[in-house]
Amino acid sequence: MTKSVGIILAGGLATRMGGGDKGLLPLGDGTLLSQVIARLAPQVGALALNANGDPARFSDLGLPVLPDSIDGFAGPLAGVLAGLDWAAAQGATHVVSAAADTPFFPRDLVSRLTQAATDAHAPIALAATLDPDRGPMRQPTFGLWDVALRDDLRSALEGGLRKVVQWTEKHGAAQAVFDPDPFDPFFNVNTPEDLARAQILLETAP
Repeated sequence: MTKSVGIILAGGLATRMGGGDKGLLPLGDGTLLSQVIARLAPQVGALALNANGDPARFSDLGLPVLPDSIDGFAGPLAGVLAGLDWAAAQGATHVVSAAADTPFFPRDLVSRLTQAATDAHAPIALAATLDPDRGPMRQPTFGLWDVALRDDLRSALEGGLRKVVQWTEKHGAAQAVFDPDPFDPFFNVNTPEDLARAQILLETAP
């Protein structure tokens, strides 16, 4: 039986926002991160945050803060690994990852990823959005990851691997494809203009 916990990936450098923690930018009555937490927490048994540096800046969230265990900026897979190690300590079978700058991801993300992995007998399932011209477009920071893969992932990262899809394809990752109507649910905030658009979507989207 699948027992999933969640990891929010907040370890990015946010260079297009001038640096700092994108997740702490204001959105609605809270922050980007508070919107992400509100969506993911009901879908998983427990929740943690992957971030580097002083964890005290996230103390008001009441979540465990997990730093990367791989030296240097190793990208989102390092955050997934931190989540896998934490999930194993929780007795979970899987961890579900979500990006800290993507406040409108589906409220059925975890159930859809779990079903995709089960149907394909796959240890990983990634979210994707359906592009009418190009077909499914993968969202590699949104995935379901089997805890049994953590040592394999650690070895790959220590060997220099950084591209998510390169590793997930090796393990035959399944896909859960989401409809982009009325807008891409995986729209993420990279610029001040994106943040302004997110505020409008928050106020007007159904």
